[in-house]
Amino acid sequence: MILEDFHMHTTFCDGANTPEEMVQAAIRLGMKRIGFSAHAPVVTDDSDFAMKKSDAPLYRAEIARLKEAYADQIQILCGIEQDLFAAPMDGAYDYVIGSLHSVEGNGRVYEVDASPEEFQRAIDEGFGGDAYALCENYFQRMATVCEVLHPDIIGHFDLLTKFNEKHHFFDESHPRYIAAWQGALDQLLPYKVPFEINSGAMSRGWRTAPYPAKPILEYIFQKGGRVVLNSDSHSTRTIAHRFDLSEKIAREVGFREFQF
Repeated sequence: MILEDFHMHTTFCDGANTPEEMVQAAIRLGMKRIGFSAHAPVVTDDSDFAMKKSDAPLYRAEIARLKEAYADQIQILCGIEQDLFAAPMDGAYDYVIGSLHSVEGNGRVYEVDASPEEFQRAIDEGFGGDAYALCENYFQRMATVCEVLHPDIIGHFDLLTKFNEKHHFFDESHPRYIAAWQGALDQLLPYKVPFEINSGAMSRGWRTAPYPAKPILEYIFQKGGRVVLNSDSHSTRTIAHRFDLSEKIAREVGFREFQF
């Protein structure tokens, strides 16, 4: 079993538990190395999921304290999940997860992972009912993650499928959808940054398989890309959630290395 998890959220953003509670839970699970990845502050500093700008120094200080306090039991890293729509980073971190949670259509920003209702609203209001136009917009932006954010890990590449497992909003075998994600991967893969296999939507009950979808993982493998396993955990209950399944799928595709 993979005993490392680098995508974990706490009460510093939208997580349910404190960093120390997460550390203690990870130790109980036998984890060897973990990383915290608070959602970076947004420009307006009024988000209900991102860390407040004023809390960023406190976050770094608390993770530094935990690193020292638990050094003989577990290795702890202080990371940040930096979104393309977030404010610029204002401090040093051990690593950066580069991600995208929103699309912009018809002059408005819509979160793709907030709720099925918000996703439908984005299709209707932002893209005139054309779900594939939304997908193209998302992947066009996603393609710039490495160029703009210089991340160490690429987060939940196809997050926009969170509510689409039964193809409720769009067909993931549609040529426009495939062309959109392949185009983004072709721009990202040359950076040699690993893609996370993210089980977050599984722990929330929205999916029965992790991101990215298996055809995307196959393309990443065929093109020489790399992967890491992450849980996107927001509570002590979901650290390393279903890493057994994530690893099984990755190995079926052909991956044998899972570190960044």
